[in-house]
Amino acid sequence: MMPNRIKCQLAHLYFNPKTHKDGIPVRPIENTIHAPTTNISNYLDEIIRPIFDKECQNTTIIDGVSLIQTLHQYMRKGLFKSTTLFCTFDIRNLYNMLPQEETLNILVEFLHVHGYTKVKGIPPETIRLLASIVLKENVFVYGKKIYQQVLGGAMGSSFTLTLANIFMWKWQKELFVDRI
Repeated sequence: MMPNRIKCQLAHLYFNPKTHKDGIPVRPIENTIHAPTTNISNYLDEIIRPIFDKECQNTTIIDGVSLIQTLHQYMRKGLFKSTTLFCTFDIRNLYNMLPQEETLNILVEFLHVHGYTKVKGIPPETIRLLASIVLKENVFVYGKKIYQQVLGGAMGSSFTLTLANIFMWKWQKELFVDRI
């Protein structure tokens, strides 16, 4: 997990337009390919994402096919009524707005709730420490200045997506799952 000293570079920030949104806002993305935390991020994503996918497959819709399959299951169970309402949520800048400490606590809770006392021999508290490095030691360059990200995680870091999904697992669990 140690960074390669020869290839290691600070991440750099760039922006992609969100052409599907009104006013064409931009999405900040950090190129973290050679960043010091990349290997840790990739490793954590490799060991935690399969756990998330396994444990949350019944409550996660990843594409149109899984949406149709889920709706079909709900119909078979008789969960659709004439009063059933559908809604969607658009969470702006989720990756960049994740509260770091809360997200780290939810990561540990997620592992405990699903019975993981170790993942690949690593206890949840050590995973939390590694995830903390990925979130809190994220340094990037923009406009010839160096910044440290103090809120959220880098969009461009592989583990940030998994952390965002786990953060939303907690929110979803509290608001919806117990009511279905």
